[in-house]
Amino acid sequence: ITPWMEEFNLTGAQVGWIVGTAFWGFTLAMIFLGPLVDILGIGKVIAVAFACHITGLVMTIFASGFWTLFFSTMLIGIANGSVEAACNPLITAIYPDQKTAKLNRFHMWFPTGIVIGGLVVYFLSNAGIGWRVQTAVMLLPTIGYGLLFMKQKFPHTERVAMGASYKDMLKACVSPLFLFMAILMVMTAATELGANQWIPALFQNAVNNLFGEGGFGAILILVWISAIMALARLVAGPVVHKLSGIGVLLFSAVFSGIGLYLMSISSGAMLFAAATVFAMGVAYFWPNMLGVVAEKVPTSGALGLAIMGGIGFLGGAIAQPTLGRIYDIELGKLGNDIAAGAATLQYAIVLPVVLTIAFTYLFLKHRKKATAQ
Repeated sequence: ITPWMEEFNLTGAQVGWIVGTAFWGFTLAMIFLGPLVDILGIGKVIAVAFACHITGLVMTIFASGFWTLFFSTMLIGIANGSVEAACNPLITAIYPDQKTAKLNRFHMWFPTGIVIGGLVVYFLSNAGIGWRVQTAVMLLPTIGYGLLFMKQKFPHTERVAMGASYKDMLKACVSPLFLFMAILMVMTAATELGANQWIPALFQNAVNNLFGEGGFGAILILVWISAIMALARLVAGPVVHKLSGIGVLLFSAVFSGIGLYLMSISSGAMLFAAATVFAMGVAYFWPNMLGVVAEKVPTSGALGLAIMGGIGFLGGAIAQPTLGRIYDIELGKLGNDIAAGAATLQYAIVLPVVLTIAFTYLFLKHRKKATAQ
């Protein structure tokens, strides 16, 4: 984000639209390809992801301004959405009795990728190597997964395997619990993805005293958050077993809200402590939202998982320009990057507050139902 703002003279709101379009692209892929996974097959959807990743990354490397970045980022979003549309039902098909635990383990590699990418950015930036070469590095894992998936045989999705009809799947996707979870998915994703994308920019100056001038040290906060998230998802199995999927989501809502507040009032080294609390909160949001839906509304199938993922990234798409606009306004009022970043995060706290109330309701309702049985 920061190099784009400097090189192309972009505002926070413009960068918010560029980053946000990755989430719109993701949502488009989930909406159009998610319902077709059963028909096209998992392998063909992954092929779409590969083509869009290659094209989007090459366009980004040769970007010349706002619109080039806008469309290249959208293609990368479509690629990411295609991966999600194909691989979530792949995981539930392979592990029908361990859906939530294995989805947590699978999604552990999302923050792990950010850790690896963040460290690459940090060291290449400190070596004076620009963002275009940094983007080119992403071609390596892209080519790698393309080769790994080539000519693989994929299983049928769970919905097909269990014999549920397409009509049953559509009916499950408009059930009250599914619709309620879909609404909450927008807010959980906005909390996680909205804040994470902006953290390096919001705290660029706040960590200069720790890592020197240049702002590259701020990426280490994102690396730290992602590392904590990866570890949390790695050990998610016992946590989910002890608290239940909904109990874990309630825990996540509380801790993400506390973490956002602490990050908004912390500085220097204390930012890492605050970021740890936030990371422990948001770590379980995405995979457990998918896991709860897969377990509580199993006939929603690949379409249900696609809708949840697409709606989640829609939340991220809404959050990006919104946070960018708030940041611009607060910067104009306060005239200070650090203060504007802190104020922006404080606006975001409202989401975990609403989520805490919602998950408390679900937790009590399902515990009462389990007791009655």
